[in-house]
Amino acid sequence: MSLIKFNDVSFSYTDEENTNIVFDHFTAELPEGFVSLTGPNGSGKSTFLLLASGRITPQNGTVYLNGKDIASLDEEEKNLEASVIYQNMEFESEEKVSELLKTVYQNGNYKGKHAGIKNEAADIYDEVISVFELNAVLEHGLKEISKGEIQRTLLAFSILYGSRSIFMDEPLFAMEQYQKENALEYLNLYSRKTNTSIYISMHELDLTKKYAPTVMLFYPNRDISLGTPEEVLTDADLEKAYGIPASLLKNKESMTRENLIQTADAVLKVQQNSK
Repeated sequence: MSLIKFNDVSFSYTDEENTNIVFDHFTAELPEGFVSLTGPNGSGKSTFLLLASGRITPQNGTVYLNGKDIASLDEEEKNLEASVIYQNMEFESEEKVSELLKTVYQNGNYKGKHAGIKNEAADIYDEVISVFELNAVLEHGLKEISKGEIQRTLLAFSILYGSRSIFMDEPLFAMEQYQKENALEYLNLYSRKTNTSIYISMHELDLTKKYAPTVMLFYPNRDISLGTPEEVLTDADLEKAYGIPASLLKNKESMTRENLIQTADAVLKVQQNSK
């Protein structure tokens, strides 16, 4: 069954000098489940996630999520249909992580209900704190913790709110490797057990191949391939998408991760210095 339907969608960004066309009368149906988005920077992954979740509106056409015109929903309805987390999210709140987690839990779709995944009798609130290793940061504010800790907190937010689908834009890059693996294993299990679709963009091709049953590969010319990792992530297709030999992609991914971390660190320093 399809989760997302793009019907004749056009979207572009315009500044004083240029118009960047991302989608031009794009029509497609995308499946439910756990889906990884991969491809070079600037190929349309982030825009796709924002359109699919209703956070931005196409200039032409309609985006349907779970059969609903996502742009027609009010904010509460939209949030219950789709949660969104993305790199370098900023927060003005001075509340502690524990208080924020409880607020999200009590005001989302679960509203405090028990919904454990690892242990069917467990409270999902306690479960995500354990899975995402948040005990050490519960009494800190978001401006007092590292980028990796913020990312793990955001993953917890996305689960605790209980939306029918979750869209994640580079949510893992600042985390340690074992934390990424733990997070993806849990998210995959959560998606299957609760019938919650998760669309996640990430640069690490090895993690996509290991954890994602379905992959969307974005090309610079705006083409998109959809299929299993074996079908989509061939050397030939990766070289076409990234413009470099597949053997060099691992180094490119490491460089991209370092750039993301440096940008995130710079943002955090600005926030901390402004307190």
